Amino acid sequence: MTEQTTSGRQDDEIRAELDRLRAQIAELQEVRRQLEAELQDTSSSATAPITTSAELEATLRWFLRRVGMILQAEKAALMLYEPETGGLVAQWPALGLTEEEVGIFRVRATQGISGQVFRESRPIITDDATSDPRTVKENVALLNVRNVLTVPLVIERKDAEGMVVEKNNIGVFHVFNKRNNGRFAEEDITLITALAKSAASVISSAKLYIAVSDEKRELERTLQGMLAGVLVVGADSRVRLMNSAARHIFGISADDGTGKPLSQVIEDEAVHELIRSCLSGSSEATAELSVFSPEERIYQVQTSCLTGDNGDVAGVIATFNDITELRSVERMKSEFVSTVSHELRTPLTSIKGFIRTLLEDTDGYYDRDTQLEFYNIIDAECDRLVRLISDLLNLSRIESGRALDLVLSEFDLAQVINQVVESQRSYTHRHEFEIIIQDDLSNVTADRDKMDQILTNLLSNAIKYSPDGGKITVHARDVGDNIAVSISDEGIGVAEEQISRLFTRFHRVDSRDSRKQYGTGIGLHLVKHLVEAHKGEVSVESKLGVGSTFTFVLPRGLSRDDLSGQSAAGEPAAAESNPGESPPAGSS
Repeated sequence: MTEQTTSGRQDDEIRAELDRLRAQIAELQEVRRQLEAELQDTSSSATAPITTSAELEATLRWFLRRVGMILQAEKAALMLYEPETGGLVAQWPALGLTEEEVGIFRVRATQGISGQVFRESRPIITDDATSDPRTVKENVALLNVRNVLTVPLVIERKDAEGMVVEKNNIGVFHVFNKRNNGRFAEEDITLITALAKSAASVISSAKLYIAVSDEKRELERTLQGMLAGVLVVGADSRVRLMNSAARHIFGISADDGTGKPLSQVIEDEAVHELIRSCLSGSSEATAELSVFSPEERIYQVQTSCLTGDNGDVAGVIATFNDITELRSVERMKSEFVSTVSHELRTPLTSIKGFIRTLLEDTDGYYDRDTQLEFYNIIDAECDRLVRLISDLLNLSRIESGRALDLVLSEFDLAQVINQVVESQRSYTHRHEFEIIIQDDLSNVTADRDKMDQILTNLLSNAIKYSPDGGKITVHARDVGDNIAVSISDEGIGVAEEQISRLFTRFHRVDSRDSRKQYGTGIGLHLVKHLVEAHKGEVSVESKLGVGSTFTFVLPRGLSRDDLSGQSAAGEPAAAESNPGESPPAGSS
């Protein structure tokens, strides 16, 4: 009786435990169904485009966490195939793995369980991963993996009737370590295979969208960073895009323009005509356009038609390249040629006239003093020609990128200053010259001929741009380890806005008085390069209507090492003229 009672009590306990377990299983199944439904709803809503890597990472993190809850797995990871390397590479984020562990989780597509699932496109369950020979290459021991369920990541393309017409395997999906020492079952395969398809679709779409978005952003950054203006107009004549340079050209704020009709954004009728012409199917065009914003700028406009899939014109892209400086240089070059022709013709006319006069004087009408005067004029005009030709040759060397060769020697700068002043004095009777030289002025080591040319150009410039005469002062003094020389005049001066352009090639001061003065516009350009070739600096101070002071500062003791490959004392210079000939005073 006692044994029967004991046996009955045990049966009741067993039945009660079974009922409790059945209730717990039912509860877990209900939770699982709810999680599956939530996951499916989220997978369906994932069709909304994921536009950034951060959004994709957040979506995958949520996905992996839910999969781990549903399958009672400790770890999960997605591996994508890289065609460039032929490998399967784990992606971040992962469930239960650190970034370092994800970094070592990679295997060739021809190896391991990952490779087999990828190649055969069928799921595999491994109950003892550490002893399975297929997992050797997958570092499962380092990842603390006991058992594995792996399914392929397949993207399916369906036709209008819902039939699968194409499959593309992009990787594999792993879940690791069933909790409570459990094992993955066939029902887990069915569930994770369905979820893997959703994951593959989300990943593929997101990566494609992100790549396109990244390219778009990179293109936008490139367009915004371009110096040229870019304007895109659609077939409906509305502005689709304007980069910052285009907005600056037409004075448009960053918030205005895009989406509006072109006629409301840009008032220039020439732009409208170019755009209309291209939209009407005309060929691409190039034109020049002047825009006042606020000063006149010249732009080269190029239009290109954008075509749609059907070949029709879908829009126009116009680029605006600022060619103001180019046209300015071309204009200055044209003026330069005209001026050089005049500069060459003037001394040649004088030389020809006096030579002809002397040749025709067969009766000795002119006495010896008059003849000597003619000879001196001819000599001075020849010096003038030599200086002009030397300037042109030096300009050619500068323009071709060749260094100006220097032949260094130590000499008395005061003596060179006096010689140049005396030479220039013969060209004017309106100017008074004052020479101020420090009593104990140090000797300088430099190229004597180039120093002569610097002084000649600056003094000639002072005479030319003080047409009413006045005092011209030359001041030389020691300044530390340097020697400074200033040439001041009481001429027309230079407007403040032109000072920055004084030393550019072909530039001539633009003022009513200066137009009476001839010049090539290369003298100060050469002065700057000659001074800098001596490792020095040149500057100017000027006030309109008062006069100008040009100052150059040179190191007193320039050495061979300072020239960085230029010719120095004791080495032959690659001069344009005969090295054995000494140039006349006042030339180089």
